[in-house]
Formats: sequence, structure tokens, C-alpha cells
Amino acid sequence: MPLFKKSLTHFRRRSTRYFTDVPPTDPAASVSNELEKLIGTIPHRDHLGRKAFLAEMQSFLSLFKRYKAELNSGSYLDWKEVHPLSNDQLICYDGLPPTDTQISNLDRLAILKVNGGLGTTMGMNGAKCSLEVQNNFTFLDLAVQQVEHLNNTHHADVPLLLMTSFSTEEDTLRIIKKYANKQVKITTFNQSRYPRLSTDTLLPLPASVQEGKSAWYPPGHGDLYLSLYRSGVLDRLLMDGKEYLFVSNSDNLGAIVDPRILQYMVKTQSEFLMEVTSKTKSDVKGGILINYAGSVRLVETPQVPDEFMEEFNKSRSFRMFNTNNLWINLKALKRLMQAGGMALDLIVNTKRLEDGRSVLQLETAAGSAIRHFENAHGIHVPRSRFLPVKDCSDLLLVRSDVFVVEHGRLVPNEGRMFGIPPVIKLGGHFKKVQQFQKRFKQIPRIVELDHLTVAGDVHFGRNVTLRGTVISALYLYVITALLTNISQMFQLLQMKGSELIYPMDVFWKIVL
Repeated sequence: MPLFKKSLTHFRRRSTRYFTDVPPTDPAASVSNELEKLIGTIPHRDHLGRKAFLAEMQSFLSLFKRYKAELNSGSYLDWKEVHPLSNDQLICYDGLPPTDTQISNLDRLAILKVNGGLGTTMGMNGAKCSLEVQNNFTFLDLAVQQVEHLNNTHHADVPLLLMTSFSTEEDTLRIIKKYANKQVKITTFNQSRYPRLSTDTLLPLPASVQEGKSAWYPPGHGDLYLSLYRSGVLDRLLMDGKEYLFVSNSDNLGAIVDPRILQYMVKTQSEFLMEVTSKTKSDVKGGILINYAGSVRLVETPQVPDEFMEEFNKSRSFRMFNTNNLWINLKALKRLMQAGGMALDLIVNTKRLEDGRSVLQLETAAGSAIRHFENAHGIHVPRSRFLPVKDCSDLLLVRSDVFVVEHGRLVPNEGRMFGIPPVIKLGGHFKKVQQFQKRFKQIPRIVELDHLTVAGDVHFGRNVTLRGTVISALYLYVITALLTNISQMFQLLQMKGSELIYPMDVFWKIVL
């Protein structure tokens, strides 16, 4: 008989609830239950991964609760409180004092590029920052050249931060290896990854944390504050003596460090500055800064009540929009995050996946944080500080001779008579980058171009020059066939090659 009797004890694993503040009757209870299941798919030995994912899902659940609340109550503005910005809420860039001879503030500055986008609207599968502009330089190449030139010129130590997403992290880490010997400290950190919601059930799409990328999304650039804070990057910046952060989108090639704006921010002790610029007919997106109940606030079109939409769109008081070039006081940001963070305005984005499913994405915009900071206001900057590449029409512009590259900056060509760039509208056959490159054997010379409209399957040959106002369309071949004097038609052409490109005045001569 053994000295000790072996006893077997069966332990039942304790069920852990992570969202105890969500009662069963709460509208968010069903989503909360699904998030509990998602967390349960993380291996128990992965303590750090579980902790990080739980923090993300808590933030996502808070966003979802706000979404449900706004569905019931609405999120429209009280129009009686909406007013144009006062003179002290909107500063004109031209009125800023020149910079001091010694630009000592640069050592207190860091630069952040929002780098989470894939450029899917342009048919890209990789990080949008890898798109080439001129001389084989990509968006990211230009950004690094700018910072390196800034540091070398002023003997400064301005670091470059790249906020990536789960979609762009791998590409970005691969690309930045070539900058190892540059005079730039590059830091990357990932923004949050949230589950997409089915529009039918309002439940999360993924069944496990390992599910493919199509089930998840990065929740907009408003996530940068939370991601900076949680990643520890914010604390490291402050420890390194950095007090100010210049934020811009990686595809805005006009967003460069301006010491005048930085100096103004330091001297006025502003906690948040937003660069705004005058709206044109081609600007259909972009929030507008307003005076709301005495404070500066960014408003997006969906927040405007229907009965005031016409007034909002036509009023000259609301003609300047957000460029998403932001200047942020890092100490103020740390104070706000330690106090519980900021409830940023919610953006509801509906998408359709390749398999046909309709999904919701709950996002936030970085600019809406302006109302949470003290002494925050807008700066009316020149249009040159807003040069985004959102489609292939924009891509043609930045690849053309309208600009030349100097130390990573796109500088207007001195040979162009007018200061504003030409208006370019490429049709559906140029929607994807691959289509664009197929139809342009060589980028035309357009330094004297005012307006270009292209429709149909038009191909551009080599050594092409476009001037004035040009319309190119496949249907013009039909019009050409109706001309009795073919030789006269060729005298009117302004483009060499087999394609038919007409100036606007020539177009009317042919038609009439």
C-alpha cells in the first residue's frame, strides 16, 4: 500500500469577463460578447499580446457605444451656436513675424507622418508612401530628404515618426532600411486595429484575432493620439526634450516644416494649431473650422443639419478647410491623455468588401481634437502647403515639370507664368496607377498648361507638350471624321503623336 494516496483534482478554468461595465440590457452588449470571444482566441501564454489587444477593444467598444448613442440622439450641431471664426481664432500666415536668426526651437520639434494608408483607390496593394514622384523618389524618400536637410542646415536633431497600420507596417519597415546612414532618426509605431462591423447585424466580422486583413481596419488618423500614448512614443519624445509635434499626411507633398509657424506657436504658447487654406471648386472633402459657442471646433459636412446645408456650403464665412497639417504641444497632449483622453468626433464609413459584404468602420479625425486644447486656433496658410496626391490626376501634376525637387521639397517651376498649378481631370481609364502608367509613355510637358480634361481610353506618346486649356476625348475622333478640311484640323492640333488633343477654343471651332 503506497504511503501517499494519489489524489486527482480537476480545476475548472475561471471564466474571465473583460467588459464588466456592459450590462446585458446595454445596446452594446452583443458587441461586447463578441469581443470577449475574440480575446479568448489569443493564446494564454501571450500575456503582452492579450493586454494590448484588450486595450484596443476597450477603445473600440467605447467608440461603438458613442455610435449607438448618436444613432438615437443625433450628432447635429446646434446651429444657433455656429459662427465664423473671430480674428484671434484664425491667424493669417502672411502676418506671422519672420524667424529669428537662431532657430533654436527646432531641437524641441518632432515630425509625424500619418502613414497607414494603402492607396487602394489608386489600385495600390502596398503602402502609399512607396509611390514614386520624380527622379525615382517616393513620398517617403522626399520626407526623409526634407528632415535630413533641415537637420544638416540648422545643426538640429529633428526625428521623423511614421504612424503605420497593420496594412503598411511590413512595407514601411522594409523601405526605411535604406535610410540607415541618413542624418535622421526614424521611429515607427502602429496605430490601432479595429474589427469591421457587419451592416446587417452590427457585429464584428472576425471570429478570431488571426483572421485576415479584410476583417479589420485602421480607425483613421484621429487614433494617433491614443497610439502615441499607448506605444510609449509620447513619453520617449518628452524625455528627449521634444515639446512640439508637426503632423501631416504622408501623401501631402506640400507639408514641410515651417520655422515661422513653430516660432509663433512657441511665443504664443498655443497648444494646438491647424493649418487651413482657401477652398476651391475641386475641394469636396475637408472639415471646416468654426466658432462654436465661443470655442474653435472642426465640423464635417455630416454634422450640419439638412436645413442649414445650403448656407454652410455657400457662405463665404466657411470657405477655408482643414489641410490636416497640425502643430501639437506634446506636454498638453500628455495632460489630456492622462486625464482620460479625448472624445473625438465620430466618422461612420460604409464600405463594400470584395466578397460583396457591406461593413461599417467607426473612425475619428485628428483635427477634431482642436476643441480639447487650450489657446488653439487656425492659421490661414498658402495653398502651396496643401499638395495632396489622392488620385492619378494629382499624380500627373506632381510628376510633371510644374514642380522641381529641391532637398525633398516640390518647388514650383520658375518657368511657369502663374503661381497656381493647372487643373487636371483624368477620366475613369486613369483611375488606377497601372492604368495611368500604361497610358503615359512619358509625362507630358505641362508647365504652360491651365486646364486638362481627359475622357476615354486615350494614350499619350513621348515628347508631348500641353498648353492652355486642353480637352482630350475618344469621341473627338468621330468629330474629326466629319471635318471636310482634314489639313486644317491638323494645323489646329497642339500635340504631336497619334492622339488627338484639342485646346478648348479649337474644340468649339471643330464642333461649330
